[in-house]
Amino acid sequence: MIKTILVGFGFAAKVFHLPHLVHSDKYEVVGVVSRSGASKEYGDVSHVPVYRTLDEALSESDATLYIITTPSDMHYDMLKQCILTGKDVLVEKPAFLTVEEGNELIQLTQKSDSVVSVHQNRRWDGDFLTIQQMLQEETLGDWKVLESRFDRFRPVTRDRWREQPGIGSGILYDLGSHLIDQALVLFGEPDAIYAEVMTQRENGQTDDGFFVVLHYGEKRVYLRSGSFINSTYPRFEMHGVKGSFVKYGLDKQEPQLIDGTFYQGKEKEVGTIYIEETKEVMIESGGYDHFFSLLADGLAKREPVVSLEEALKVTRFIELARISSDKGRVMRKEEWMK
Repeated sequence: MIKTILVGFGFAAKVFHLPHLVHSDKYEVVGVVSRSGASKEYGDVSHVPVYRTLDEALSESDATLYIITTPSDMHYDMLKQCILTGKDVLVEKPAFLTVEEGNELIQLTQKSDSVVSVHQNRRWDGDFLTIQQMLQEETLGDWKVLESRFDRFRPVTRDRWREQPGIGSGILYDLGSHLIDQALVLFGEPDAIYAEVMTQRENGQTDDGFFVVLHYGEKRVYLRSGSFINSTYPRFEMHGVKGSFVKYGLDKQEPQLIDGTFYQGKEKEVGTIYIEETKEVMIESGGYDHFFSLLADGLAKREPVVSLEEALKVTRFIELARISSDKGRVMRKEEWMK
């Protein structure tokens, strides 16, 4: 079994990591890094040691895998510590906050025995897997437009790190990391990018909405997120020369992990295809648990599931989106390839 330490024990650790670790026979959680130090809070792993700092865990534990779920501005330093001590790492997205940080960490990893994977779990959303399959099978013929949205109704700011000023906070780094990664997986790097990054809430200190357009020749990918959407909206729309596909609502895996029903059976979802006749289609079964199986297999082979090089591309396009928004114009490939 892979001896594992959870670094941080907030929402991401409790919902997106711990359930899969304790339901797998491939992992053993042997510690938690948390400044609170109150082990009674940790449920399924309340019996394990609680380390106050990452340094303490690295020096005292024999764990080989560290899962970093702390705030984004802590990822770079913690990743660097783990890599320099030869530990394997799974890090929450975004893995780092600048292209410079990413390049440095990639170079360090190349000189180290560490295998570093990035937790881009939304690649295993059922609706995204369905989109992938439809593209492979050319269900809609030649695709022309994909719209991908991740909206919320959070009109009032909260006192939490994601909404404090500073690099790494805001919705573009948070949800944009997922949407941009999904687009790059489907279509590769675009020819150009245009973006509007907004702060619209009263007393907002960081961005709470974005609209990003990726150009692929005459084709377009529209990525959106907002904090004032209190209605049902399509999570995905894809349009091609034969017709359209629409899927409403977010993937159901997250709420099932929150309420503890995930391992009792994944909730079925449907989308709609509009070609000659309108018909409902079953959405592929999502696989956040499958990610952790792939992670264990990848560690055995010494290969990442989602690499730092892939994370670097996401960070580059977040940076380009901000530049485009600030300048109010399209950024073309020849500009960022210089």
